[in-house]
Amino acid sequence: MIVAIGHDLIEIERIRGMLEREGRRAEKLFAPTELAYCARLSDPAPSLAARFAAKEAFQKVWPRPHGWRDVWVERERTPGGPFPFAPPILGYAPAIAAEMQERGWITHLTLTHTKEHASAVVVLEER
Repeated sequence: MIVAIGHDLIEIERIRGMLEREGRRAEKLFAPTELAYCARLSDPAPSLAARFAAKEAFQKVWPRPHGWRDVWVERERTPGGPFPFAPPILGYAPAIAAEMQERGWITHLTLTHTKEHASAVVVLEER
């Protein structure tokens, strides 16, 4: 059963500007794994913006505020799979992960971006 749906849309230039003005602020917003993944890309701003949108979308389905680095986007290789990467999933700080398990909740995540915008949708499901 779907418990909640969250969506967020952000301008990529907003994230690009933040990175140019306050590069160290990125360390407060994104997990080290997110920063490392995006740093490998020729233009990290669209992927970081999508991850920012995912954090905002998750906040819209979660019953209380949480920190920026309490939720992150993971991209894991699928060994032997037909695609080089599995779909993006959310990772959680221990307290959120424990509550998700206790309530029987899981999330589904989708990310997208264009030249100007990045978007994320999170579906919170009870199993």
